[in-house]
Order: sequence, then structure tokens, then C-alpha cells
Amino acid sequence: MSPEHAPRRSQVVLVEPALSQLPKLSASETHRLDRAIVAISVNPDLGTPVPDTLLRDYVDDVDGVRVIYYVTALRQITIVAYVEA
Repeated sequence: MSPEHAPRRSQVVLVEPALSQLPKLSASETHRLDRAIVAISVNPDLGTPVPDTLLRDYVDDVDGVRVIYYVTALRQITIVAYVEA
């Protein structure tokens, strides 16, 4: 990969449970959540696998953010099911 190109990011889609949580977040919480989602889109393996499911649980203790998500089989789309900031 040449230095001028960033790593390929997966497309992130928020499903209804996550979308319904967004209006409850402050601007600061939304900003922290955005940073976490960008990190996940660049490296979908960041989260810890949830046993016996396809879900991953990403917790950023520094920013106080938690995201529950799964990645499609082709690893091109990351589906966010739950957010907490």
C-alpha cells in the first residue's frame, strides 16, 4: 500500500436500535462515538467476540464508548446494533 492511501474502511450501517439511541446523545457523546465507529470501520476485529453469536463488543474505556456490531461475510459492511456513550 502506498503511503498516500489510507486503509480501506468498511461501510458502517446503524440499524434501528442504534439509530433510536442517537438522538439521546449530546454533541460530545456523538463525537466520541464517531471516533469509535471510524476505528471499527478501519479494523472490524477491534471488538471482542460475543460467545455463541456473530456479534462483537467494542469498548473504548478512554472515551467511554461501547458499540455492539457485526461484520458481513465479505467484511465490507459493519452493522452497528447498539451504541452507548
